[in-house]
Amino acid sequence: MTKRASRAAAILTALVVAVLAAAGLVGGRNGCLFAKHKADAPDPNNPTFRLFQLLDSARDGKLEDFYLLGDLYKAPDKPDEEYRHVFRVNYDKGRGFGKLNLWVRSVAKMTPQQLETYTAKQIYDFGETDLEKYVKTNAGEFGTAGDVYLHANADTPLASSPVTDDVRKSYDLFVTQYLIPALQKK
Repeated sequence: MTKRASRAAAILTALVVAVLAAAGLVGGRNGCLFAKHKADAPDPNNPTFRLFQLLDSARDGKLEDFYLLGDLYKAPDKPDEEYRHVFRVNYDKGRGFGKLNLWVRSVAKMTPQQLETYTAKQIYDFGETDLEKYVKTNAGEFGTAGDVYLHANADTPLASSPVTDDVRKSYDLFVTQYLIPALQKK
């Protein structure tokens, strides 16, 4: 091999080593950029976490068409009339999106005889249209990635709406005051 050929081979070898070293550094940085974000563990006192734990342990991760009666309330536009929230709940631990679906309807205040005569499902069906729907994918505060809130107005069907503090409070109230206690009784 001539001097010139051996010098070219040495330069080529140095270039290959430099390129491989640079590729290793860049690859290492890209590896960090594409690393999966480790989600924080949910708060064990969070209503959704508690509900998911209850459903996973007591119901094998599934709950289909569970109906229950909620609170009495007064509508802002009709302060003299009382209404009752009625809920329908579905849960499936195996779903990737929308593990928990909570629909909310409203019916006029019912007499004690009506409450004894009709099932929660029949009362839910009296409501005819949904006022709200909460879709929860992961345990944690309502409104995190993957969660959906739908709201209907008097003239429109359910449509995507922003998750506000009032929406979070309503969701937490429905889950902690009505859903979890009803499921613990069964």
